[in-house]
Amino acid sequence: MSAEYIANFLYSVIRITTPLLFGAMGALICRRGGVLHIAFEACMMSAAFFGMAASAFTQNLFLGFAAGMAGGIGIMLLLGYFTLKLNSNVVLTGIALNTLASGGTVFLMYLLCGEKGTSNVLPSLAFPTVNLPIIQDIPILGKVLSGHNILTYAAFLIPVLVYIVVFKTPLGLRIRTVGENENAAASVGINVERTKFVTLIIGGAVTSLGGMFMSMGYLSWFARDMMSGRGFMAIAAQNLGNASVLPTFVTSIGFGLANALAVTLQTLSLPAEIFQAMPYVVTLIGLAIYSSRTGKEKKKKQKRR
Repeated sequence: MSAEYIANFLYSVIRITTPLLFGAMGALICRRGGVLHIAFEACMMSAAFFGMAASAFTQNLFLGFAAGMAGGIGIMLLLGYFTLKLNSNVVLTGIALNTLASGGTVFLMYLLCGEKGTSNVLPSLAFPTVNLPIIQDIPILGKVLSGHNILTYAAFLIPVLVYIVVFKTPLGLRIRTVGENENAAASVGINVERTKFVTLIIGGAVTSLGGMFMSMGYLSWFARDMMSGRGFMAIAAQNLGNASVLPTFVTSIGFGLANALAVTLQTLSLPAEIFQAMPYVVTLIGLAIYSSRTGKEKKKKQKRR
């Protein structure tokens, strides 16, 4: 394995980790606010489609960004309306929204460009790539760290911002208080429902960046079901990180590594399905470890009582 091959592999790990990191940080915010759900796939899918479509028809990257944000946050607000206002089951609502986003984006894509697979015919825009000064001239390291999409660099800054907002601001204190004990939060005058809506909006905004990266960074077009389970992987990463920023960040990179490894190993003369399933197998193993760990913790608490 040459140094150039390793550099290209590490470059792909960083790139593939980007949407997972956005999704995992969005899931962390929602869990801290007591509104963890499974509609992150729908949020990312909606943001990817509307961002691509708006940028294609307006030829304005800012309007594409705004439309992508509106699409992702809109899914979160729908979830909040059904679960917080109408008291629907959060799991069933999440499944319904994921199904809506999967089929709805294909339907809208067909209306816009007459295609059901990809939006290649639409001249959509993409966020720019950034070459880091000085670092780009360093052998090997420059190939790994420089030349990424601007959203990739934003993804590796997001954990710092999430930590500051959730753990170092009055808003973050209210979010965590509601997530830990709604009755206690209400007793000190915190509007629980409004705080949960704010949590969904913030989590949706962060998650939407991951969706827009897929259609306006990683690629420059939208494809049917292009999230490929990344929303669920993001939830798994957050669970394994136990809603803590640094462990969630590390776990997201681990899932990105598994995805990149699966892509790389497909060059071998073995059935491609084996390697395509690898990221999902890793996710299931991670969830099994998380379930086992939480089960043991519950048993210890019961024994103490």
